Amino acid sequence: MTATRTRSRAWLVFGGAVVAYLCAVMQRSTLGVAGVAAAQRFDTSAAALSTLGVLQLLVYAVLQIPVGVLVDRFGPKVVIAVGALLMAGGQVVVATAEVLPAAVAGRMLVGAGDATTFIAALRLVNAWFAPQRVPVLSQWLGNLGQLGQVLSAVPFAAFLGLEGWTTAFLGAAGVSGVALVVALAVLRDAPHGVRPGSADLRGALRSLRSALARRGTRLGFWAHFVTQSSGVVFALLWGYPFLVSAVGLSRPEASALLTAQVLTGFLIGPLLGGLTARFPLRRSNLVLAIVLALGLAWTLVLGWPGRPPLALLILLVVAMGAGGPASQIGFDYARTYNPPEGLGGASGFVNVGGFTASFTMMFLIGLLLDLQHGATGAPLYSLGAFKVALTVQYVIVGGGVLGFWLTRRLARRDMLRDEGVDVGPLWRAFRHRAAGRRSSAAPRDTP
Repeated sequence: MTATRTRSRAWLVFGGAVVAYLCAVMQRSTLGVAGVAAAQRFDTSAAALSTLGVLQLLVYAVLQIPVGVLVDRFGPKVVIAVGALLMAGGQVVVATAEVLPAAVAGRMLVGAGDATTFIAALRLVNAWFAPQRVPVLSQWLGNLGQLGQVLSAVPFAAFLGLEGWTTAFLGAAGVSGVALVVALAVLRDAPHGVRPGSADLRGALRSLRSALARRGTRLGFWAHFVTQSSGVVFALLWGYPFLVSAVGLSRPEASALLTAQVLTGFLIGPLLGGLTARFPLRRSNLVLAIVLALGLAWTLVLGWPGRPPLALLILLVVAMGAGGPASQIGFDYARTYNPPEGLGGASGFVNVGGFTASFTMMFLIGLLLDLQHGATGAPLYSLGAFKVALTVQYVIVGGGVLGFWLTRRLARRDMLRDEGVDVGPLWRAFRHRAAGRRSSAAPRDTP
């Protein structure tokens, strides 16, 4: 294959990976706009309803490392195709479910299929493109794929309102059929048919153990943990009920805000990818800056007396929209600290981070809503109850920030010992940069 054909094929594979991931994100997020309909269909409590999302994400998180090992062993094309089949089957089960346990089983199948897609798609990017291009293209993969959330927030939500539960979810299952066709027709594991990977499952497991022993892999886990979780919880389950039932927005207004969250990530992602590629030793500062912005936005919304104004809600979804692209920095840690043959397992471990935080918060929010409803008799999805329940984020994300900071400290110590690279505080870097500029601007004697 000539260089020109290889480049063309690389972009075709990239487009196929984006389509597969976009379809997976749509399946993942259909529940987010169907939460109110699900509560009516199954006549259940908030904690029981949260199991639809919690178990879906639990399956997703539990399977990340096994999926990474399978990608290393069998290649991304097969894994993506199997995932598309699982998601289609899961949505059919949800569409026909008459009781909550059946719907939960269907969403667990969706979670299993979804678990295969991003790690495998990310492996395709690493296989087909030069390393210096991977950070930006990974951002484009993640952000273009998040347009699947727009598909669930707008056309799927409208279809759900017009045609009802069964027809809407059967239509969603059909979208996974598109992903299956694309995977089989377009994707190829690597240029020239050569796939960097382990010769057998035992070798893949050895690569996984090595990846988990590296501090950079664990740093990626915590980066993903603290940046992604808030937006995922909001988009996949509790954002729509919060905006519609608690704040009092109309369904189209709530869908518009969820769409704005995605579009924000679409705009900010390439910027973060460029900064990550240009300043790899300062990736952690980008992570902490995004987490600080998220904390500030949530504090303003939850601390506002009464119903928060639309401007604050927009600020909130913009902050959460930035959190999605920031979570991609976790995968960049995995890429730079691990060899290609172990990248699938390392990326899977990183992906566990955000989704572990997400399903934990998702369940605790539902539990706190139920406890307040039972104790005070207030409406289940009242604004006051939501404000209390959503504060659980401070505890979960705060613990993640501590883990990230401690791991970064150890990783920087190792870098100084092994490579002689001293990554000091950001203020010191700015001071050195300013001193260098003053020195270069000073007049010099000429001979």
